Amino acid sequence: MPPDDDPPPARQSNLTDPDSALMRRSDAHEYRQAYNAQAVVCAVGAQLILATGITASPADAPGFAGTILAMEKTVGLPHIVLADTGFASGPAVAELQKRGIEPLLAIGRTQPYRPYDFRPPPKPKAARRITEPWRIAMKARLEPDDAKALYKKRKQTVESVFGIIKSVLGFLRLRDLQNVATEWTLIALAYNCRRITRQQAP
Repeated sequence: MPPDDDPPPARQSNLTDPDSALMRRSDAHEYRQAYNAQAVVCAVGAQLILATGITASPADAPGFAGTILAMEKTVGLPHIVLADTGFASGPAVAELQKRGIEPLLAIGRTQPYRPYDFRPPPKPKAARRITEPWRIAMKARLEPDDAKALYKKRKQTVESVFGIIKSVLGFLRLRDLQNVATEWTLIALAYNCRRITRQQAP
């Protein structure tokens, strides 16, 4: 069958890296041909990368439970997992809870816009109506002050790790899904070696 003379705009292919996908971080960012690199970071002080995951999908949720449960064969399963709203998934939450892991996930944005964004704030949107039982339970679980204090560790734990990997170690562009998965593991190892050396320095 001959190809269509006028393919739909959503049909795209990257000839140099066909495994990658067109994605962007948010509505406020530009599109990029990229992979979605994920990391599980220790939030109790060491700030070491405990597990990594890589997908060619802009959505974080599909690989969430699998990345966490894979830790059983390495460092062991965590008791609590902190994640932002992009990882919010009913099946993933149920799967982790079934294994004795408590996920603490933000349900919706934790703030309307970034405090350092000097653009005019966006028009307020109507609050999202929450109907799913697991979302209602998760929102209630995050209400107490101790849960809020625990969840605050997420941003200061994992965001700085990605900042160091990109800005200090200089890893910004990787290519080919299988190679990217291997390289991302090596990058995590390089970060951990640097982190351990810094912690041992007098």
